[in-house]
Amino acid sequence: MSDVGFAMALLEIVWVNLLLSGDNALVIGLASRSLPVPLQKWGVILGVVPAVFLRIVFTGVVSYLITIPFLKIAGGGLLVSIAYGLLRGEQCAIDGKRMKPTTMWAAAWTIIVADTVMSLDNVIAIAAAARGNMALLVIGLVISMPMVICGAGILIRLLNRFPVLIVPSASLLGYIAGELIVSDVWLADWIGSPDALVGVVVPAVIALLLAGAGLATRPAVPQELPPGSLSQRDAA
Repeated sequence: MSDVGFAMALLEIVWVNLLLSGDNALVIGLASRSLPVPLQKWGVILGVVPAVFLRIVFTGVVSYLITIPFLKIAGGGLLVSIAYGLLRGEQCAIDGKRMKPTTMWAAAWTIIVADTVMSLDNVIAIAAAARGNMALLVIGLVISMPMVICGAGILIRLLNRFPVLIVPSASLLGYIAGELIVSDVWLADWIGSPDALVGVVVPAVIALLLAGAGLATRPAVPQELPPGSLSQRDAA
């Protein structure tokens, strides 16, 4: 491969990885925002670096991984569980309940697991861009890693500033989980390849259920009682 061809293929890998890493950056931001501010950066780094390493490994064996029955179903279920756990953590913070503080290692583990699950489909495109050149693949993923970390940092700041984005973000993770589930090889063998309607309805239902769970547990806004009401006299 010529120098120009190598450079063009490298740019293609970086570009493809960045395009496909938006949902990964989202889960990184969601998992890390519960950490104390000084630890958020380290939580992201400790989660992203092993996840990139696993992505490199997966790219080498992706043709085998996508043939394992129930792998995507299990991965989708795990992603739903992660999204719901993030919603519960946010609700405890709103209600002022005591909960076990999120540690840097717990956040990093969540990032590694979620990023690994969400990268099963991504690595197919990355492997195609690498054209079988493992050195090119490694260099491209390493170059794009700081960009993913930077994007996750921006999302953390947005989620901290606008907590209302937590519920739609968790719903998006649910939609991604649904897409993983319906693309599992076992379902394809059992019911045939899902049509476009099933491929949209199942992810949408999971996303709506997560959104409903998040909204149902949010505290109601207390209504102000009119002056001289019975409740105010009782309180006096």
